[in-house]
Amino acid sequence: MFIVRTIEGPPVGLVVKMKRQTPPQVAEGAPTMDFFCVGDAQAVSARGYAVVPVHDGWYADDKGGGIAVFGDGKFWEVRDTPFTVKEADQTVASSGSGSAVTEMVNVRGAIFGA
Repeated sequence: MFIVRTIEGPPVGLVVKMKRQTPPQVAEGAPTMDFFCVGDAQAVSARGYAVVPVHDGWYADDKGGGIAVFGDGKFWEVRDTPFTVKEADQTVASSGSGSAVTEMVNVRGAIFGA
């Protein structure tokens, strides 16, 4: 996943997972939009579009949801709210072991030793 930052619409041939107004602190005064896309970032950049790589973190949209990126930028989830997953990258769903964890974990003990 990567961001195409433009005043135009997204490039043809890309799958757009989310769009938002570019945050003012990075917009450099231009009224641009951020399109979170899946596809060939190098080909889009070669066509003259501003391509911004994503890193692990939360990218809020303009409606209370956003995109969570994790795994060194390899995986993503589109969310309606910060806690509700609307769509996940297919590699996230297929990367599991296929079996559910049934053992209870004492998180407080694991973190604080208590």
